[in-house]
Amino acid sequence: MSQKNNLILAFESSCDETSVAVIENGSIIRSNIVASQIKSHMRFGGVVPEVASRHHVEQITQIYQLALKKAQVSIDEIDAIAVTKGPGLVGALLIGITAAKTLAFVHDKPLIEVNHLAGHIYACQLENQLQFPLLALIASGGHTELVYMENHNQFEVIGETQDDAVGEAYDKVGRILDLPYPAGKYLDQLAQTGQATYPVPRAMIHEDNLDFSFSGMKSAIMNLVHNAQQRGETIVKEDLATSFQTAVIEVLTTKAAKAVAKYPSVKQFILAGGVAANSGLRKELVATLDPIEVLIPSLSLCGDNAAMIGAAAFQMYLQQQMGSLDFNAQPSLDLS
Repeated sequence: MSQKNNLILAFESSCDETSVAVIENGSIIRSNIVASQIKSHMRFGGVVPEVASRHHVEQITQIYQLALKKAQVSIDEIDAIAVTKGPGLVGALLIGITAAKTLAFVHDKPLIEVNHLAGHIYACQLENQLQFPLLALIASGGHTELVYMENHNQFEVIGETQDDAVGEAYDKVGRILDLPYPAGKYLDQLAQTGQATYPVPRAMIHEDNLDFSFSGMKSAIMNLVHNAQQRGETIVKEDLATSFQTAVIEVLTTKAAKAVAKYPSVKQFILAGGVAANSGLRKELVATLDPIEVLIPSLSLCGDNAAMIGAAAFQMYLQQQMGSLDFNAQPSLDLS
């Protein structure tokens, strides 16, 4: 199938961003409209599924129209429609899936079901050419996984968190430190100003496997703060943030280095997901894995967006991996 001017209309609604994009040939962003719900969920300190679904319903038609308008294309010019099928919040996923199915049916377009985690990896394809075999570290609010890819759409999960995702740990520690939600950005900024003076465990860092554990780090911070309050001691937030982030980065980079050593033929290492926006992790991973080429998406592509779904869908489109109109949302969908 020719790659000439293939346009994919992509929908992403797995959590609290409503996004629609038009992607050309899997790498050119014709449009990528993202409507964030952060302000709505901020007062709750986390995403409320029912609120997220309601916002998706309210926004998705307008976002779809804006995406086509910015891309300067009509629905008739679209070659295929892609949508996130999971993982994510089931109610939120269903809004995007319903919109995509409706358009595919009405306009007789092929429908492509995309794994959200694959989308995070393929976000890098929007700015770089992927070279295989490669490794990817997906670090987000819901996932922490090391993935080996022999070729396009071939995902082998070689390591994953045994409890909390790294982004989840960031949000919980941020809540302990009274930081705004989502806490990742604010904790990263705070960590640049302190010293790593508090003890934070590095769970599983010395084990031979490539798995992770972050619940112990969160609990250690919680106990530190609680014990200090009982003794009437003052916690230096900057130092606690630095201590936590230093531990997280050490674990992630150490496991990444172990993965590269286990798969010495890899040509690239991808850092993907919302936590890929962390400045400390970006810098340290590049230094640790040198001379391996490390690909990290621009900040605007680290979070959830439909452009990454369109990029992942393009490879499926070339391989004729089309879906049907009767598929359902899969909130616990695995990558492999």
